Amino acid sequence: MLYTENLLLIDIETVPLYKDYTDLHENMQRLWDKKSQLIASEQTDSQRTFAERAGIYAEFGKIICIGLGYFVKNKIADKTDNTYSLKIKSIFGDDEKEILHQFGVVCNKFFRNDYKQFCGHNIREFDIPYICRRSYINQIPLPDILMNLQNKKPWENPMLDTLQFWKFGEYKNFTSIDLLSNVLGIESPKDDIDGSDVAAVYWHQNDLTRIVNYCNKDVVTVAQVLMRLNGMPLLSENEITFVD
Repeated sequence: MLYTENLLLIDIETVPLYKDYTDLHENMQRLWDKKSQLIASEQTDSQRTFAERAGIYAEFGKIICIGLGYFVKNKIADKTDNTYSLKIKSIFGDDEKEILHQFGVVCNKFFRNDYKQFCGHNIREFDIPYICRRSYINQIPLPDILMNLQNKKPWENPMLDTLQFWKFGEYKNFTSIDLLSNVLGIESPKDDIDGSDVAAVYWHQNDLTRIVNYCNKDVVTVAQVLMRLNGMPLLSENEITFVD
């Protein structure tokens, strides 16, 4: 049983730090050239690899949206039943420092009690480390719950990762949230854009709202995966609320 009420669901969207490779400082261009050769040795066009890949590296990218979700038990006639509603809050904008600051405020409020965890898909390898690195780069204090992660044993870290859960101890396989939701009979969140489109939608179409909607869909999908893994009914549209 996964204790849904103790979970803060999370998904982040990231883009390259600048619209174009040429906007990088000369030293950072040189460093990206080296990085680019490591991740795509067959590709010699640093401008292209920057546009396509820089957003996934915290040293060369930035966060433009953090989607958060939490469960609330439904109540009927003043009694709590065994079904849940999902509340979703999005923190987004062009000012990454403000996003990280607001994220810290939410976390310090949510994690006042023990036994609470972050939950998301691949958050151990991507979302949480990215947030921590960008916080240090921006000189924004980490939320208390994320302090000293380096000194904690893996099982002490406050994270429930649905990717790791689905591996069941296996190390060689990666299952996307899109694939996992499909095999579990859950509507795919990829009905508009996917992660590879985010940078272009942000830098060339200036459509942050579209990215926020995409991010929220991933949070909803993780919530539905949790419902499935708990053997519970999927959330209906009426049980999903977006809050300020």
